[in-house]
Amino acid sequence: MRIRPVGAHALLLDCTTPADTPEAVADIPEAAFVEAWRAELWRRRERGDLIAVEIVPAARTVLLDGLPDPTTTAEQLTRWTSAVTAAITRPDQAHAEAHAEAGAKSHAKDHAHAKDHAHAKDHAHPKAEAHAGADADAHAQDRNATAEDGAEDRADDAADVVVPVTFDGPDLPAVAEHWGVGVPAVRHRLTSTRFRVAFCGFAPGFPYLTGLPAELALPRLATPRPRVPAGSVALAGPYAGIYPGASPGGWLLVGRTDLVLFDVAADPPAQLGPGTTVRMVAA
Repeated sequence: MRIRPVGAHALLLDCTTPADTPEAVADIPEAAFVEAWRAELWRRRERGDLIAVEIVPAARTVLLDGLPDPTTTAEQLTRWTSAVTAAITRPDQAHAEAHAEAGAKSHAKDHAHAKDHAHAKDHAHPKAEAHAGADADAHAQDRNATAEDGAEDRADDAADVVVPVTFDGPDLPAVAEHWGVGVPAVRHRLTSTRFRVAFCGFAPGFPYLTGLPAELALPRLATPRPRVPAGSVALAGPYAGIYPGASPGGWLLVGRTDLVLFDVAADPPAQLGPGTTVRMVAA
């Protein structure tokens, strides 16, 4: 991982694999590093360890924008590299260590708050003491609410977005030929794969989905179609994707969905954002 400055308040994490990369991680796909960094940075920002306005993953990079002090952030990123690598190579251990670290910080904050409360109690008037007790109860409620919100967020992160797909795309036979299987096997492969949104690009709300084996990567069409219908489910390179709106496109079309992927009035506008896990089901 290399860190490159971008303007006055941004950094670009380059996750391409340098020639001198240690053998232990040299074979890890770049997309895995991008996803691990995205997850780690979002987690750090949520906990208050990182101040960044935007964290934007792409195919081989992650952009951090709106940094008040890029130099300090670059030093933090260097320290976090081992945790990100562990999240890929030892996911269970990394998950346990992250929870332990969060618990230790929470315990330290609670201990400091208790000491402050005890000091105030020793010097407080009875009315002030009662007020302090009420404040302590309020703080406890806030902590409980935060914990519950965090649990809900983790549950949301773990839930797959189900995308109903009608598998009748004109390029299904071509995909089957490339993969050396029949059309039913293509459908089975797509519905049995747990996809993850690596990043969004090309058009607002267009998700690049990873999860297929590298050996199933497909070439784009030699000549792009002038118009691909909205909701088209398609494959190209190592990715699956879904067109949020009608547009030209050179991906191989395998199906279609009625799911609305982008709505400017929704919050968030993109239905399938980075990190979202996706399951396709036959409609």
